[in-house]
Amino acid sequence: MHSFAPGDDLIFQLESCYGLLRVLAVEGEGIETVWHLLAYEDFFPDVESAERALAEPSSLRVSKPHMALTDRAFERTPAARLSNRELSEDELTAYREWVGSEKHVSDRSALLLLGIR
Repeated sequence: MHSFAPGDDLIFQLESCYGLLRVLAVEGEGIETVWHLLAYEDFFPDVESAERALAEPSSLRVSKPHMALTDRAFERTPAARLSNRELSEDELTAYREWVGSEKHVSDRSALLLLGIR
């Protein structure tokens, strides 16, 4: 079980690089949990490069401003916490639009939603 919180910056590893996700919100409990993530399109050769980019988050480009995942899908997204920063209004825009929509939640991992296998 993950103990991530809104504002957490998460790192995931691919074969030859690292990518970043950001926790926008967490709703529900247990298997009913829905994870709301933002994904950046930038990739980094090592963890230190990713940490440097997070020090200047305005330089990061957003790939997906919002993804809603089931707890099961999030469990299949191998990620580790790097840091926590306050969420901006801009970062929360797509999440707030989702709240007012039909609220589709995906059971596919974040990496699959990003087209990464």
